[in-house]
Amino acid sequence: MAGTKKESIEMEDWNRRLAKANVSKQDLDRLVMNFLVIEGYKDTAENFAREASLDPGVDLSAIADRMQIRAAVHSGDVEGAIERVNDLNPELLETNPSLLFHLQQQQLIEMIRHGKVRESLEFVQEELLPLCEDNAAFLGELESTLALLAFESLPPPDAFPIVDADGTGPPSELLTLLEPLQRHKTASELNAAILASQAQEKESKLPMLLRMLVWAQDQLSRHARFPRVSHLVTARTQAPPPEPDPVDEGDEIPLGSSISIET
Repeated sequence: MAGTKKESIEMEDWNRRLAKANVSKQDLDRLVMNFLVIEGYKDTAENFAREASLDPGVDLSAIADRMQIRAAVHSGDVEGAIERVNDLNPELLETNPSLLFHLQQQQLIEMIRHGKVRESLEFVQEELLPLCEDNAAFLGELESTLALLAFESLPPPDAFPIVDADGTGPPSELLTLLEPLQRHKTASELNAAILASQAQEKESKLPMLLRMLVWAQDQLSRHARFPRVSHLVTARTQAPPPEPDPVDEGDEIPLGSSISIET
């Protein structure tokens, strides 16, 4: 049985339909402001608020505190980040044991990375084990982290990616704890908690809308040929491909689509 022919929408018709879409400048300005606030671009948000005569809806001065805390975790200064969090909101870590554990786990990783064996064991006894007593789920993560003590030298974050030719270093499941991505993961969890405590969204709307765009294009491509956004940064649009010859259902049809976000 022959395949169903898809509707074809050419570039001129597509652009004409887009021109009829009702998107207000105010909505676009709010979308940009939301991104600047959530991602921590304080100076840019202040300038944009003035130029667009837009109320950011939050205290922009609080962004600086949040960015300093996030930067401290990214640089490995977890102890300093915890101090800043307690200055900003003393109840945040008291009411979020999972976040507190992951911050202290990251602090332990930094201590082990710098060869502070005795200090690391004391820190586990005083800080982390009491948390594990209240939540057994933390114990596995703690045991994995302590396994790093078995290795004499550990790579700094800027040494990644690592190819361990002689096999004397930590296995891959432990190396992930030392990667910059681990710091980023901890910083993101903390950043989301601070935003939530300030009654703000944990994620900006723009990335969510871009994911929806990719999903919507994939769904629409099942029923129609149309110009696709092929580059999320420049919004470059590709003309629809030529209509293929009809094929039988038993024939193989290549699936999938690609989209670029590279600058």
